[in-house]
Amino acid sequence: MANQISPLAFVHPDAKLGDNNIIGPFCYIDADVVIGNNNVFQNSVTLNQGLRMGDNNEVMPGASLSTKPQDLKFKGEVTTCQIGNNNSIREYVTISRGTASKGTTIVGNNNLLMENVHVAHDCEIGNSCIIGNSTKFAGEVIVDDCAIISAEVLVHQFVHIGGYVMIQGGSRTSQDIPPYVIAGKEPIRYAGLNLIGLRRRGFDNDTILSIREAYNIIYSKGIIKEGLEEVKKGMEVTPEIQYVLDFIEKAERGIIR
Repeated sequence: MANQISPLAFVHPDAKLGDNNIIGPFCYIDADVVIGNNNVFQNSVTLNQGLRMGDNNEVMPGASLSTKPQDLKFKGEVTTCQIGNNNSIREYVTISRGTASKGTTIVGNNNLLMENVHVAHDCEIGNSCIIGNSTKFAGEVIVDDCAIISAEVLVHQFVHIGGYVMIQGGSRTSQDIPPYVIAGKEPIRYAGLNLIGLRRRGFDNDTILSIREAYNIIYSKGIIKEGLEEVKKGMEVTPEIQYVLDFIEKAERGIIR
């Protein structure tokens, strides 16, 4: 089916659009933008150069995607912002394109980015994440799949957030947050497993108990490395436990305690 483009929208002649997209009034689509099929852009959406978007996304009024990075090191190099399929991007969300560091900012599939979220340059957001109102990610943050990040969370650059986490609203972190946990309080710290989230995602009781035991061991030690070694020696290292071990061992900023 043909695209439905409001006469009040601007679409650059060099932009590439798939089929059956709806482009509302006062939208602006720049050159070097590539859009798939069946996307809906409500009024006043800005799609800047470098955007690469898949299918079946809905973008609400005031959102600005593939914006110029807010990084003084950015010198106008050609970079992209890649957004997958089936995302809901709400009002006034801003997503910057990449810099020379990684070259692209990535948002995966099936995510909900609520009102006024900011995703800075070179971030990598996985799949099936929920990111709450006014949460802000600085540059090169990585968020793994199925994370739930509540409203007004501030995330320092280069932080890695593990999958299946729940982060309390209003938190701020400059350290990595390992998978499967609840992170909250002030200052932010480990507050147990995300039990409800894990059950909703189909984790069985044995797996949940195993993850809990691993974290009990890890956090019982004054030195995290000692806890990791004890888990390796004393527990069955399932894929879920291996994910925890790998995540913590690679945490360049350290993990929340």
